[in-house]
Order: sequence, then C-alpha cells, then structure tokens
Amino acid sequence: MSGDILKERPVLFLGSRLKRLAERMQSEVVEMAATVGLDIQPSQYSLLATLDRYGPQTIGALTQAMQLSQPAITRTVAKLTDMGLVVIDRLHKDQRHKTVSLTEAGTAALARSKSFVWPRVEAAVKEVLGGLEGNFLAQIDAIEARLAEKPLGLRAHPQAGLVIWDFTPSLAPLFRSINAQWIEAMYQLEPTDLDVLDNPQERIIDKGGDILFVEAEGLGVVGTCALQKTGPDQYELTKMGVLESARGRKAGEFLLKAMLARAEQKGARRLYLLSNKKSEAAIHLYEKLGFCHDAGIMAEFGARYARCNVAMIYPLAQNGG
Repeated sequence: MSGDILKERPVLFLGSRLKRLAERMQSEVVEMAATVGLDIQPSQYSLLATLDRYGPQTIGALTQAMQLSQPAITRTVAKLTDMGLVVIDRLHKDQRHKTVSLTEAGTAALARSKSFVWPRVEAAVKEVLGGLEGNFLAQIDAIEARLAEKPLGLRAHPQAGLVIWDFTPSLAPLFRSINAQWIEAMYQLEPTDLDVLDNPQERIIDKGGDILFVEAEGLGVVGTCALQKTGPDQYELTKMGVLESARGRKAGEFLLKAMLARAEQKGARRLYLLSNKKSEAAIHLYEKLGFCHDAGIMAEFGARYARCNVAMIYPLAQNGG
C-alpha cells in the first residue's frame, strides 16, 4: 500500500494538504445543510455572509473583502444567481462594478442557515480544535498576512537589497521618468506612451491594472513595470524599465517575477506583451521567465505601437496554456 505523500513532504505540499482538509470539512458542512433542506455550498456561504453583513456589494468590492480572485467571485455569484439567492444589477458593462444583492430567498436561506447549520458547524469545529497546541486560527491569519506581504514566488527567489513597492501618486513621476529614459534612448516616445506615462492613475490603476516599483539598496527606486487591463481577465505587461545604474543587480528579473505573481493574484487568464527586437536583454528575460513568441498576439495588438515587431504571451495556469 502506498503512503501519504502529503504527510511525507508536509512543507512542500502544505497547500495541497490544506485543500484536502478544506474539502473534507466542506463536504460535511454540505451534509449538515442538506438535513435542513438547504443546497448551499460552504464556499457560497462566505459570500452570502458578506452581503448579509455589509449590504449590496460590487464584484470588485467582494473581491477585495474576501481576498479571492475576481473569476472565483464571479463564478460563485453566477451560481447563486441561478439559485435565486442573489441578484445582479446590469447597469455596468465592467464586471467589477456590477452590484450584487441578496434576494428575499437568499435572506431567508441565510436566516435558516444561521439557526440550524452554522451553530452546529461552529460547535463541531471548536471540538476539533480543542486541546491543540498554539492558536491554529491565529497562525492561519499570520500565514495569510505573510503571503500578502511577500508571495511564495518572491520568497523562492530572494534578491539581496531589493524591495518591491506598490504604486502611489507620489511615485507617478518616477514611473514616467524611468520609462521615458529607456524609450527615448532606443526609440521615440509615441502618443500611446505619453498617454499612459502622463496618466498612470487613470489609464492603469483605475481600470483594474497595477504598477510596481523595485528599489535597490543604496540607489532608491530603479525600476518599474505596469500591468494594463485590456479586457475581461486580460492584461498587457507594459512600461517595464530599469535604470542603467542598477544593471547587474537582477532588479529587472526581481520586478518581473513580482508582476507575474501579481497578475496571477488578479486572476489574469491572458497576459501578453509587445516589444521590439532591439530590446534584446528584455526579450531574453521574458523568455527566461516563460513568455513565448505569439503570432496571434502580434496580429491582434501589434499595431498599438509603431515600434512593435515582437509579441509574446505568458502561459498562465488559468488559461490552460
């Protein structure tokens, strides 16, 4: 008989083991709910509870509040809508801004759950946790906080003296100056470039994208990179530049890994970039981290820049690539 590999390599397979534990607990919650005539999945309860406590929420707000990817929230909302437990307003084309509310049936189902399901679940879980050494729930909080601060991908590839910073309005001038420097050195600033560099908040952040910066010890902020949303779950990796003063410190690789991790956190299903053959070092880095040249991306987006003659796509796990 084969052994339990998840127990044999507990640190390596911690995520898988937690998932197995969650699936076991959730299946038993489903059985408890079924005994009182409720066909609600545990993963759906947390969303219903959020709406119950905080009132109607947009998809974007639910994503932030529950710390789950937008696709996961959207799928759960769709199922609950089909069940008649929530309703979505259709006023906004952007999925993130559609408002989700409990229906009367949803409120009634939640009230029944609070009376007959949740107390039983809480009592059972308290019994399981009773007598364990340490505060298990506090440890989960700590693990989540540490991963939010620094994802596994970055911890697996530490770079001494390098720090990632999120976008703030005070860093907008650096976003412009760092990018303008490398673009003007090799090409020419195009209207598309200027539109983004002069308006990073409006063109990138407010539309669901992201901007990261890398700081090198002793040099300050030396690089930046943007993730521009160009469609539902679709992003362009763009405006990535590193100052010459930081060359050789692998700041660009450190920054790119951080942005790839951020793209996956956002639930990106399609991630691509546009470049030029003259940017040999950058293209080599993209290839090293998994980007593949793609004629389809070139045909679809290449005309955006006059200088574009290279198009690449990243094989995200969500897109099956």
